[in-house]
Amino acid sequence: MLRLTRLLPWWWPPPAVAFPVKNLGLRKVASGVSSPGSASPRALNIFDRDLKRKQKNWAARQPEPMKFDYLKEEVGSRIADRVYDVARDFPLALDVGCGRGYIAQHLNKETVGKFFQTDIAENALKNILETEIPTVSVLADEEFLPFRENTFDLVVSSLSLHWVNDLPRALEQDTDEIQVNYPGMFELMEDLQGMGESNCAWNRKALLHRDTMLAAAAVYGEMYRNEDGSVPATYQIYYMIGWKYHDSQARPAERGSATVSFGELGKINDLMSQGKKSQ
Repeated sequence: MLRLTRLLPWWWPPPAVAFPVKNLGLRKVASGVSSPGSASPRALNIFDRDLKRKQKNWAARQPEPMKFDYLKEEVGSRIADRVYDVARDFPLALDVGCGRGYIAQHLNKETVGKFFQTDIAENALKNILETEIPTVSVLADEEFLPFRENTFDLVVSSLSLHWVNDLPRALEQDTDEIQVNYPGMFELMEDLQGMGESNCAWNRKALLHRDTMLAAAAVYGEMYRNEDGSVPATYQIYYMIGWKYHDSQARPAERGSATVSFGELGKINDLMSQGKKSQ
């Protein structure tokens, strides 16, 4: 099965809960959680950032950019859900590599007071989706953000960091998988181009011959074709989050301050069972 790795929103590993299959024309989305993988080595200067900017600008100029938004919409919604899980509000938030604003549209002004949205592609910022949160659009490369330290209460990013050349090992978490079933390999490639997700590695091949593409499509279809004739592609999503401490959040107790041991906690079920029998 084709695995598209290093699609990196920021958040902690999500719960292992599948969501219903969605009909997206001939594209169908399903979900699951993958098993832990081995750590990826840090790499420098793998990607041509200028080419990635051109790819994203091209995608944003298409007459129907929303046609290819299904994956980014889904991941943006999942990240927003995890923001709501945090018992506090965030006066000032930053979305790194926001695209058309796939996270902000799922949040409300009670949770986020003001949202700075940055992207490397100016055309994406021109097509920002509407949200009730006051927003500021900033044209900036994810590798060179123009903000001082300790500026934001919350920083999020969705499906953007996988094209950044240098990522710390802290991004290595257990992962979420989203499987999309395509009519064929060429439809998958068309959608990746429409998302602005075409390969921009410096060592990419400039041209693939037609016969090579046809042979690859035939082999892929033969090996992985579903019963309905579609072929699956698995997007592997990495999640993590960091946010600034706030006085409204509970602080962890000091080490050694516990008054009950874990051994005693293990007896609670037995005591409750005995209490029910005596009633």
